[in-house]
Amino acid sequence: MAPIWEHGYNTVCFSLLFGLWSIASGQLVYTISEETSPGFTVGNLAKDLNLNVQDLERRGFQIVDGPNKRYFDLNIKTGNIHVRERIDREELCGRSAKCSLELEAIVLSPRNMYRFEVNVVDINDNAPTFRSASSQVNISESAFPGERFSLPKAYDADVGSNSVKSYKLSPNEYFSIDVHSGGDTVSAELVIQKPLDREKLAVIQLTLTALDGGKPPRSGTTKIFVNVIDVNDNIPVFSKPLYKAQIHENVPPGTSVVTVQANDLDEGINGEIMYSIVSQDSSDELNVFTINPLTGEVTVEGELDHEASAAIEIRVKATDRGHNPRAAFCKVLVEVIDVNDNVPEMSLTSLGDVIQEDSPVGTMVGLITVKDNDAGKNGAVNLKIMGSVPFKIENTYKNKYSLMVDGPLDRETTPIYNVTITATDEGTPPLSSTSVITVRVSDVNDNAPQFPESIINVYVKENSPVGSVLHTVSASDSDVDNNAQIVYSLVDNSLKSVTHAVNINSVTGDIHALQSFNFEEIKTFQFHVQATDSGVPPRKSNATVNVFILDENDNSPAILPPYSEHGSVNSENIPYTAEVGYFVAKIRAVDADSGYNALLSYHISEPKGNNLFRIGTSSGEIRTKRRMSDNDLKTHPLVILVSDNGEPALSATVSIDVAVVESSGEHQTKFRHVPVKDDAFSDLNFYLLIAIVAVSVIFLLSLISLIAVKCHKTNNNFSSYSAPVITTHPDGSWSYSKSTQQYDVCFSSDTLKSDVVVFPAPFPPADAELISISEGDTFTRTQTLPNKDKPKAPNADWRYSASLRAGMQSSVHMEESSVMQGAQGVLVQNWPTVSSAADGEGGEVSPPVGAGVDSNSWHFRYGPQGPQHLKPGEMPPEAFIIPGSPAIISIRQGQDGDDKGDFITFGKKEEAKKKKKKKKEKKDKREKGKDDDD
Repeated sequence: MAPIWEHGYNTVCFSLLFGLWSIASGQLVYTISEETSPGFTVGNLAKDLNLNVQDLERRGFQIVDGPNKRYFDLNIKTGNIHVRERIDREELCGRSAKCSLELEAIVLSPRNMYRFEVNVVDINDNAPTFRSASSQVNISESAFPGERFSLPKAYDADVGSNSVKSYKLSPNEYFSIDVHSGGDTVSAELVIQKPLDREKLAVIQLTLTALDGGKPPRSGTTKIFVNVIDVNDNIPVFSKPLYKAQIHENVPPGTSVVTVQANDLDEGINGEIMYSIVSQDSSDELNVFTINPLTGEVTVEGELDHEASAAIEIRVKATDRGHNPRAAFCKVLVEVIDVNDNVPEMSLTSLGDVIQEDSPVGTMVGLITVKDNDAGKNGAVNLKIMGSVPFKIENTYKNKYSLMVDGPLDRETTPIYNVTITATDEGTPPLSSTSVITVRVSDVNDNAPQFPESIINVYVKENSPVGSVLHTVSASDSDVDNNAQIVYSLVDNSLKSVTHAVNINSVTGDIHALQSFNFEEIKTFQFHVQATDSGVPPRKSNATVNVFILDENDNSPAILPPYSEHGSVNSENIPYTAEVGYFVAKIRAVDADSGYNALLSYHISEPKGNNLFRIGTSSGEIRTKRRMSDNDLKTHPLVILVSDNGEPALSATVSIDVAVVESSGEHQTKFRHVPVKDDAFSDLNFYLLIAIVAVSVIFLLSLISLIAVKCHKTNNNFSSYSAPVITTHPDGSWSYSKSTQQYDVCFSSDTLKSDVVVFPAPFPPADAELISISEGDTFTRTQTLPNKDKPKAPNADWRYSASLRAGMQSSVHMEESSVMQGAQGVLVQNWPTVSSAADGEGGEVSPPVGAGVDSNSWHFRYGPQGPQHLKPGEMPPEAFIIPGSPAIISIRQGQDGDDKGDFITFGKKEEAKKKKKKKKEKKDKREKGKDDDD
């Protein structure tokens, strides 16, 4: 339509111009190629029209408006025509062989119009194209070679030599191409070169290429898909001729066995397959299976039993559904896998009801036969004895086994063995069965009689009657019958035979006394009892019997000389001035019995109500109870009763006449010398002496080691103090000046025999420490306040708590004291000192808060209070005892600030006791002398 419209428009223009303007004769034609770049010079129109270039602008030279003017520009200065925009020939002229653009140019003075044409020459700028990228061609596989099939044509926008000129087919073995050229058209055909087989290649893909005549040529392609149409020319083919499947027996119906698969290369109904089972005989095994006709799945329909048939063969037929059906066959071999569904069975045969307990290892007891109907591991059976029994199982032949003795048998422990045998197969899960064989063990004489104790202690009272049963021995035998019948007898294998003293009943084991025993003559004796069984050979065992004679109170006390003579007069003299407690005489007695029967007590039986004399109940010492008076008799007859503690008690008496004389020199008591039996040094005393010496040496070594360790610790902790200054006294005691207010008390390893050594130290620093040494050797330090004042003398009054009087323990709390180092091997202990206090303050020695009587730390204070009254057992205020030592610390306080009051004297308790005793004796002598003068 566009070319027609452009032609009508041109006609109208020409008609108008024809009446107004004069048309120049002749026509110019220019030629350019399409797709020329803008600005390209087409030609010099002014020159070609013989127009003066200088007059072009004045004369109004221009191109007339029209549809083609937009492609060109006129330069009025030069007269050249230029391409204004890109020109596409296919868009303007389509497939026309000639493409010409008509243009007009005019001048206004004088008016004139000029025509010219621009021919657009085609270039090969378009490639051949197909209507679709691919196309389908259906060809039957039964087509013969040489048959032809048309192919799609290609389109090329270019014309002439640039249009489609030929076709080309991709290389293949089945087809070729035949190209036909007629005029301006070119076509192609597909020619079969080789028979087709859809089963081999159902779709053949080809590439068709169209080529134009340009230089260089352009091309376009399309895909050709050749579909080979199927015919029923193939039979079904199974994937394999023989299928093998395994299935367990006893599976439920409907269980899948195997799926057979046949392929038919044909398609459509020619390739659809139906499956069936072919029955070859009348066997019922085939009735166990069925097959799905569409899927080929073989399933179980009946009951499978491996024991009945281990494998089943099935023949399967596959048929297609073509017009002329074709069929194929295959075999299916089904193996029935055994399932462990049968329990092992055992049959037991015993070789005897009883087996002796001394049977050796390997003795056969019974035979066992095992059977399992399953196959493979399900039929493999293992036998096992349950529990711990002395038997074992050995395989003799295939499923034959023997039960044998595998260890020592002991009828006494286990007379009957119930041997539990378990037969277990190797299936999964395993099945088992259990059987029990009863084995009885007969007795042999393998046990000797046994006494409950190998040593039997028998206690017999003395003076027991002859024939009494002292003890009954009893032995037991683990055997039975004759092997357990026991006979008792005495074994006379000692130098002193006891057969004259005791006898034993061979059946009951009663031991009878053949004589009466006296504790004072024999205290113990020993014999052996033998127990023998009645087995063959007999077995025996012995027991030792120790007979201990128990003392009876059958002896009265005997008075020892000088008062033991019967019928003699025993007399004693005492002075008239005898003090209370004056020793008169001592009665001695012995008792042949022992224990409480020999424990004697002394009493004055006559005169009754005696108030002048008394006797020690355990010592037998007769002493005066009071001083003599003028009303007392000159002679006092005494009857002393000596009795033991037996049941009943026995006693003896002795008479003594006590005469009172004016002076002790008038009459002297005559003492009779009684010969004393000189006993030799016994072995017992020797052993006791050795034991005492050994214990003493061990104790001494331990004490020395402890002292060394304690002193070593003291050296390490308190070596910074200066050496002490020691003050001694002629009487062997040690003193120190209280002005230092600190001291150390050191004891050697033998404290009981050593004096107290006191080490006074120099004045302590202002901030001294309080050090407490506990029993665990742990030092506790307490900082004290500095004391710059001069220490004041303590008052004369001291008070001590009950705890201090009871005795202090191993560690003492010290105030304002320092610990000094003792010599090596010397135990250093710290004791309290008297702390200075302000005037008027009360003082006492007391334990710290929370401490008891046995507290290990003490504080000493003093005050102006008066001395307290002492109770029995208390120490005076001026002395107290240091625990662990016989030393007594005496505090000597002077009057009016005397220097002697600043010292504490240390002595020994024993020396103080001796001095006190001597003073008392001197006092008694003086009083006695005064009485004599009177």
